[in-house]
Amino acid sequence: MMRISRPSRRLALLGATAAVGLSVTAITLPGAAGAAPRHQERPTIVLEHGAFADASSWDGVVKRLQRAGYPVVAAANPLRGPATDAAYLRSVIDNIDGPVVLVGHSYGGTVISQAAHGLEDKVKALVYIAAFLPDTGESSLGLTNKSPGSTLGQAIEPVNYALPDGSRGADVYIKPDKFPQQFAADVPTDKARLMAAGQRPIAAAALEEESTRAAWKTIPSWSLVTTEDLNIPVAAQRFMSQRAHARTTEVDASHAVSVSHPDAVTRIVERAARTVR
Repeated sequence: MMRISRPSRRLALLGATAAVGLSVTAITLPGAAGAAPRHQERPTIVLEHGAFADASSWDGVVKRLQRAGYPVVAAANPLRGPATDAAYLRSVIDNIDGPVVLVGHSYGGTVISQAAHGLEDKVKALVYIAAFLPDTGESSLGLTNKSPGSTLGQAIEPVNYALPDGSRGADVYIKPDKFPQQFAADVPTDKARLMAAGQRPIAAAALEEESTRAAWKTIPSWSLVTTEDLNIPVAAQRFMSQRAHARTTEVDASHAVSVSHPDAVTRIVERAARTVR
């Protein structure tokens, strides 16, 4: 297990420079006589956000991966439940040519674990960022409650809703005044407040819905554990990572590690992507 507290930018910049050089040498002009079709040298990185966030939480990571030459998709997570969300993510994967590396943050880890099941020929690596790695029959809420350290229960509030067909449900938000400390304690306050205002709620039932698949059993996995996390206890993250035999790195960071430490997140994603052949 690797541990870092201050991610270095130097390696990321060197990786970006090398990637640019490789892409230039591989370019051929479309339609040129005798030119072979361009071979996609790098897998597509698909980023799945979790609860109380949206795809913009990956912006810093996307920028770095694109600079290094990777095609990237920051998918929209419906946040309705593992089965529904995994089916949606599979439709995204189905529309991508070539190999894929799936990256999930928080509840997004539950989604990628289910979505990648049976796709071993296409999904070559799973990367969990401060995320759940549930086994069959486990829920996000159940895994959180197995270890002390989460204060999420005191920071959230439900919002009931009714749909035109008469069905009812409840979404869960983090209270805006609690969000900076609970979710993003190491993010600049102005940015954390913007994240609080734009947070995506998750269906309350989604946190209790049990997983039916665990793709980490058949696909190589990497894990980034956040030691200052107030959403998913660090003990739970370590347990799940060890059980999955994930290649694990620890970072002294809040739950919003993709925002506060994009270099660290990018490095672990690139490590996984470099194993794809």
